[in-house]
Amino acid sequence: MNEGLFLVEVIALGILSGATAAVIGFGIGSLLTPLLLTRLEPDVAISVVALPHLIATATRYVHHRRWIDRTVLLRFGPPSAVGGVLGALLQGTLHRPALLIVLAVLLLLTGIANLTRGFGGWHPRPLPALGVGLLSGIFGGLVGNQGGLRAAGLSAFNLEPRPYLATGTAVALLIDLARTPIYLIRGGGELLEVWLPILMATVGCLMGTIFGERLFLRISPERYRRVIGVAVLILGVWLLASLR
Repeated sequence: MNEGLFLVEVIALGILSGATAAVIGFGIGSLLTPLLLTRLEPDVAISVVALPHLIATATRYVHHRRWIDRTVLLRFGPPSAVGGVLGALLQGTLHRPALLIVLAVLLLLTGIANLTRGFGGWHPRPLPALGVGLLSGIFGGLVGNQGGLRAAGLSAFNLEPRPYLATGTAVALLIDLARTPIYLIRGGGELLEVWLPILMATVGCLMGTIFGERLFLRISPERYRRVIGVAVLILGVWLLASLR
């Protein structure tokens, strides 16, 4: 693939993924990583996404921080950050296809629950919330697709759209702050060689974040719940399809 065309695709997908994450709280890693895998080794591709992901997430956090549900954040955030570190350290040591199958099944079940009101009025107790948070962080560190599982766990708390997005963004930021230094240290010189794709991805993600936040403010709570359900379902199906 021509280098110039590749960079155009990176910035275009960065815009799309940034906008998606601004609306539903995840999508940067899920959309950008597959493209980067066409040119880079898996561990390098995941590391390349880490920096634009961190910057875009920090931008969303600044814009939405006043709507964070602190109770949910305290239940879900710290174990997610711990899981992110564990996943980053274990990256490359576990059987990736098996991990993706488990993640895909969890996402499919959660998407169906969202669309059919399967969660009802259920709110996770502290221990289950801790477990889901830990799992979402571990998957994020291992395969770069933590956002879908985080969305799945947070959906059970039945938060309104603004607190949902704000709390999910705060959790994502904790995970990024915990795992990104590991990626940067491990990547070292290899990341310096791909500084231009990293820059293009970062610019694209920031542009998409600005656009996506304007769209987010126009979505009603009921429609937002359906959007999250569909997005999680699509990610689950996509992960299963990518294993063929």
